[in-house]
Amino acid sequence: MFSCESHPRLRSRIPPGTASAPRVFFPVGVAASGAELGGTVSQDYRKTPEAIDRLTRNQYRVTQEDGTEPAFRNEYWNNHEPGIYVDVVSGQPLFASTDKYDSRSGWPSFTKPIEPDAVTEKTDRSMFMKRVEVRSAGADSHLGHVFDDGPVDAGGLRYCMNSAALRFVPLAELDEAGYGRYRALFENQENAR
Repeated sequence: MFSCESHPRLRSRIPPGTASAPRVFFPVGVAASGAELGGTVSQDYRKTPEAIDRLTRNQYRVTQEDGTEPAFRNEYWNNHEPGIYVDVVSGQPLFASTDKYDSRSGWPSFTKPIEPDAVTEKTDRSMFMKRVEVRSAGADSHLGHVFDDGPVDAGGLRYCMNSAALRFVPLAELDEAGYGRYRALFENQENAR
């Protein structure tokens, strides 16, 4: 049985002295690479009643009721297109395809969030084990879990996310959708073509 306590990399990620308090990285919107991504974002990524009303039944179950969708039967597990993944509730940028890899788990997996403060982490004791849950920082949407079995050369973490919690914004649509500052993440890939 998997337990965060048995894995040193994740044991240090569990908030000390508590089983459920979130580990929060604030302020929301500070770019991971600072000036390269345009500095601070003024967007307020919060949950609104209108956003909740737009969710499908599955999106609601995953993001609001901490559900998990089936492996290999979800929208983005096998998506290899360049772009970013945003919170389906608030539109907050969460992950980039540049950090996505095939973990063979059947869920979209990433080595890190697009920005360190894009997600919060908290201890999850459901399913008869202790894991680290990942939630969006702005809307507090349940996204999935983080494990320490990711690629060692990329930090060793696997952010295993639910497709239902994400919306994919293709690289070609970043500017139009208001995420143009993230285009810098793909410049090396575009130059290599």
